[in-house]
Amino acid sequence: MTLQVDDLAKRYGEATVFEHVSLEVAAGEFVAIVGESGVGKSTLLNCMAGLDSWDAGGVRHDGIALATLDDEARALWRRRHVGFVFQAFHVLPHLDVAQNVALPLMLLGHTDAGRVQHMLSIVGLEGLGERLPQQLSGGQLQRVAIARALVHRPSLLLADEPTGNLDPATAARVMDVLVEQSREHGASLVLVTHSEAAAARADRVLHLRADGIVSSTS
Repeated sequence: MTLQVDDLAKRYGEATVFEHVSLEVAAGEFVAIVGESGVGKSTLLNCMAGLDSWDAGGVRHDGIALATLDDEARALWRRRHVGFVFQAFHVLPHLDVAQNVALPLMLLGHTDAGRVQHMLSIVGLEGLGERLPQQLSGGQLQRVAIARALVHRPSLLLADEPTGNLDPATAARVMDVLVEQSREHGASLVLVTHSEAAAARADRVLHLRADGIVSSTS
């Protein structure tokens, strides 16, 4: 499934965040988006997920124009097709690790304890399923967030600075999991990052500017 962004623009009042942003990400491709702070990288990622609105242009996934979906249909599309790794983790504090990871499956009406345990093993959290988030380190919380984003095998994986708060060794492991899992399941992976090491793993690096997006080194 292909992600297409066509001539996208985002404004807040009279202020333009970005405009003329066009890109395409094929199934199984890993694209990193870099750029100066404040240029709207996270906002662009939120638009790709249908979490934020835009003022011109469009976003399509597998031929479906997100603008044609109402809020409920867009939420259902996200549940089925999107895995989102937030920089701030966004794990639910009242659920244990396994329950947090299982949440996307529960929202789809599935229960698969085996898949949840498999994902915990992949991200290096085996045996920690019954712990609460406050009992984990920042690196462990980020791996919970990644396991949750991957457990339902989404076709589109969006990651916002997933290594921003991690030490180099943990960051490298996080990137290993993201890349290996997206390749294994043929997911499109879009990563927003300031990390040169993370961007270097991508098939393509795109530089976001206020006037559009350009290819960088790959």
